[in-house]
Amino acid sequence: MNLPQLTCADFAPHLHEAFRIRLEGREPIDLELIKAAELPAASRVQAAHRAPFSIEFLGPISDQYLQQHIYRLENPALGTLDIFLVPLGPVDGRMRYEAIFT
Repeated sequence: MNLPQLTCADFAPHLHEAFRIRLEGREPIDLELIKAAELPAASRVQAAHRAPFSIEFLGPISDQYLQQHIYRLENPALGTLDIFLVPLGPVDGRMRYEAIFT
């Protein structure tokens, strides 16, 4: 899929699906998509561009977390996507990660 053309509606049907990250020298990490939401209209720059949105993931239960970075995520339906993830903080031992699309 073409990342600049993706919208919130492209991610919404894939809530609770796994997005796999493969890191060199480590076992693959599966992140669960838990949220896909459009951002408020005030944050829209131009009507010609897609509506800005955010997606959130939950990582596995672990005491090791991914750092803020661009990761290659794989999903059977959406394919391979390079997404900048930001850790938001843990919930019940699982780190939350967010990506914002403008």
